[in-house]
Amino acid sequence: MKKILLGCLAGLLSLASLAAQDVVLKDGHPEHYLVEKGDTLWDISNMFLRDPWLWPEIWQVNPQIENPHLIFPGDRLNLVYFEGRPKIVVQRGEGSRTVKLTPQVRISPIDTAIPAIPLEKINAFLSRSRILEKDDLASAPYVLAGAGGRIIAGAGDELYARGEFVKDEVVYGIYRRGQVFSDPDTEEVLGLQAIDIAAGKVIAMDKDVATLVLNRSNEEVRVNDRLLPFQERKVTATFYPSAPNLDINGTIVAVEGGVSQVGTMDIVALNKGERNGLEVGHVLAIYKKGEVVRDKVTSELVQLPSVRAGILMVFRTFNKMSYGIVLNASQPLAVMDHVRIP
Repeated sequence: MKKILLGCLAGLLSLASLAAQDVVLKDGHPEHYLVEKGDTLWDISNMFLRDPWLWPEIWQVNPQIENPHLIFPGDRLNLVYFEGRPKIVVQRGEGSRTVKLTPQVRISPIDTAIPAIPLEKINAFLSRSRILEKDDLASAPYVLAGAGGRIIAGAGDELYARGEFVKDEVVYGIYRRGQVFSDPDTEEVLGLQAIDIAAGKVIAMDKDVATLVLNRSNEEVRVNDRLLPFQERKVTATFYPSAPNLDINGTIVAVEGGVSQVGTMDIVALNKGERNGLEVGHVLAIYKKGEVVRDKVTSELVQLPSVRAGILMVFRTFNKMSYGIVLNASQPLAVMDHVRIP
């Protein structure tokens, strides 16, 4: 089934470490490609390049048009050469107007452009997921009971909550305590996962007890679930696939769904975040730790080198950690596998 996609194309890459790196076209690459609904930037760049995250290196930007990095269904991509180096130029619409030559361009909403990666895989993480400091939930208001003693099932139900509410704040998300993430090397607490359960609006206050009506729920709300002020977060597909410009040596500390094996399009949590220089769109290579074998000559135990086994892209960052989506896996991956710059 085709992916339903919205989004944008990456900008020019400015990393010094990649500037000297040769962009290698993939064997059998096309000379032209007509963008279709359901495409992603990653899929398209993977048609042209051996290393898809180097796509911005070959994107020919036209500074005379608005949003020159966006490509839309119906655009035609042409592979050309400037001074012996491959470049991609785009013809808008039906191919009658090349953006490099014409001042007239099609006006298209940004949210109809193709995204870097499949948004449906990460939408919940973009719009509602939260990583908090360990004690943030403990001090938040909590669900006291369902109105009239009823079970709190879904939209339209009322509930009572108690605690210290933010003045003039009426919209709250309801969360449940999830996993506490710790750094496997330093044992530092990286954050607490707040699992999104529901959302509601305060309709009455009596001292420290609020009455809320639910307008959305993912599952049944329980007594002691916690309330946090609504955090407006615009879902955006403006990902710029690129390699980090700092040395990153991180670890996969968790995988969404609690499974042990990780594969393509799975969501993973990393022990590196904004303080380490990670940004949305950064691409990292995944390495599996080599086996420990016994040297039959010396009888010593020897650690074999790590093996590159996949690629992921970071799509949401926090101070101490981040979320990534696995875009390619050549073998089963797992928690505690390492990530590095590709």
